[in-house]
Amino acid sequence: MKLQIPAGYLDDVREAVRIMKQGGVILYPTDTIWGLGCDARNPEAVRRIYDIKQRVDSKALICLVDNEARLEQHVEHVPDIAWQLIDCADSPLTVIYDHGRGLAPNLLADDGSVGLRLTRELFSMLLCQHLGGAVVSTSANISGQPAPKTFRDIAPAIKDAVDYVCRSRRGERTPAAPSHIVKLTDSGIVTVIR
Repeated sequence: MKLQIPAGYLDDVREAVRIMKQGGVILYPTDTIWGLGCDARNPEAVRRIYDIKQRVDSKALICLVDNEARLEQHVEHVPDIAWQLIDCADSPLTVIYDHGRGLAPNLLADDGSVGLRLTRELFSMLLCQHLGGAVVSTSANISGQPAPKTFRDIAPAIKDAVDYVCRSRRGERTPAAPSHIVKLTDSGIVTVIR
């Protein structure tokens, strides 16, 4: 079955990916709320996101991936329970895995863990596919301030700080919510974070 891609999505995705490949930071719609994003392999771009959010880099950032193979590419070991949780989730689920790899070091927590979400939303999937890698996805707000529920809620300072603001889905008015988060150890112990 061929995906129906809304008019304008591909041009928007291509421009966002061009910016990310040059080390830039984008503002984009995700499977949850609007996010700040960059190539998750680029430590300098990741540092810029921490600066924009005014967030200490000891608080790791979440990344989006578009398929199972890419998830396995960025985690040393994906426990079987992870696939069950992802399959059963009826809303976006971020899983924190013990050992991240192939990502910018400043994306990982001090213990080496990484938060990854397998997105099923078309725009963010296309971003990952066209980039050929994981895309950072952190709420488009200053750390400690409320996460924006729609594009209109994003502070002008955030919009001005990025290199590209995606055009797609700006007009949506339904309030969005952040993902659920669970931490999963290599041995399969699950802890609900949010």
